[in-house]
Amino acid sequence: MRNLPLVSLLGVSLQAGVVVEKTAYDGWPNCYRVSNGEVELIVTTDVGPRVIRYGFVGGQNMFKEFEEQLGKHGEPDWQARGGHRLWMGPEDRVLSYAPDNEPIQIEVQGDAVTLTEKVEKLTGLRKQIVVKLATAGSGVEVTHRITNAGAKSRRLAPWALTVMAQGGMEIVALPPRGTHPKDLPPTNPLVMWAYTDLSDDRWKFTQKYLLLRQDRSKPVPQKIGTFNHETVGAYLLGSDLFIKRATSSDPLRQPDWGCSYETFTNDQFLEMETLGELTDLRPGATATHVERWSLHRNVRIPEWTDAAIDAALAPLR
Repeated sequence: MRNLPLVSLLGVSLQAGVVVEKTAYDGWPNCYRVSNGEVELIVTTDVGPRVIRYGFVGGQNMFKEFEEQLGKHGEPDWQARGGHRLWMGPEDRVLSYAPDNEPIQIEVQGDAVTLTEKVEKLTGLRKQIVVKLATAGSGVEVTHRITNAGAKSRRLAPWALTVMAQGGMEIVALPPRGTHPKDLPPTNPLVMWAYTDLSDDRWKFTQKYLLLRQDRSKPVPQKIGTFNHETVGAYLLGSDLFIKRATSSDPLRQPDWGCSYETFTNDQFLEMETLGELTDLRPGATATHVERWSLHRNVRIPEWTDAAIDAALAPLR
């Protein structure tokens, strides 16, 4: 675990118990640390908008960092870098990969830290992430906004992607289960991509959960998507558990055949992705999507069964 250089150039109290400080991190001189003494987030302003770190103070970063890309900026092509970012969905080979390699604006106001990029030349969109950390505990509200600053409408959905560090297990909650013949209507899609392989041993399915293991030794990509009105994904890394939640109303309004949640992995990382509603975003209009994060210590799941997962997660809900 790297010792963070916390020689602050700016310390602003957001609310009782929460402080934001300007600091260098990962070679970028203009990052900001947001902490309540228990957990901390690092956001970048030399590139972004991006949250590059979330973890307990003095603890591991739950997010993946691509070391060869850290501290750099101004590249002509999109860079993965790691951390948490905002994209436009459905995935477009060109437009989703608009570079976010330039300095962005940061505003600290009230209990919110707002990160806003310039209008993207490629898309005419402006992306913004607003981070609000709870005064105590680990709770974070993350609001994602995409504003159409161009001259024509774009059909898109906000797409919030969190790139997790290697070596963990992801747990995705399926909608409440039922019985036949009492519960006849379908409850959710299970969406596959051309490279999805359900025989891959990184996947595990229980009655109530979809599980995906990040494996450094397996470079072949895997991806799957699903829908849950109360979308919940978790990632266990050692004994630290990251949870992200989002609320969705109707699978018919979601991209990618009704997905509110998607996950992708290869040998380098695992992505936990939630998606907002698909909309025809008119010039000047803004699409918004909210996630809620939490982080928990000393979580043990002795076996990957519904009973063991329920026992671990129930106290954290």
